[in-house]
Amino acid sequence: MSKVAVIYWSGTGNTEAMANAVAEGAKAAGADVDLLTCADVNGVDGYDAVALGCPAMGAEELEDSEFQPMLEGIEPALPGKKVVLFGSYDWGVGEWLSNWEARCAEKGITLAAESVKANNTPDDEALSACKALGKAIV
Repeated sequence: MSKVAVIYWSGTGNTEAMANAVAEGAKAAGADVDLLTCADVNGVDGYDAVALGCPAMGAEELEDSEFQPMLEGIEPALPGKKVVLFGSYDWGVGEWLSNWEARCAEKGITLAAESVKANNTPDDEALSACKALGKAIV
């Protein structure tokens, strides 16, 4: 059985709703899933796949007080695992996600599926895409 970590940071609940949908999709595909906030993360060595969720903050950036330090801590363990990204944004076109994908490529992290972004509150289409994202990493 595939072991999946769905790790997220959410300020408004939008990215949390997406994380729940990713976890639901992974469970539906038969995975053993842990849904974790960044504060709960003690590494990712025991996982086959990792889904990372963070909304756009500031000038199209990842949240920097909790999510960014956690990400820096686990990045060395991510190459070779199935990894996907998701998150919500409120303005612009979601450039933070493109920058995050580029960062993953620089660190040798191959993404297992197309990232999912939602403008503000995720609609049914975004939540369906999140469930499909969860299934894609199992």
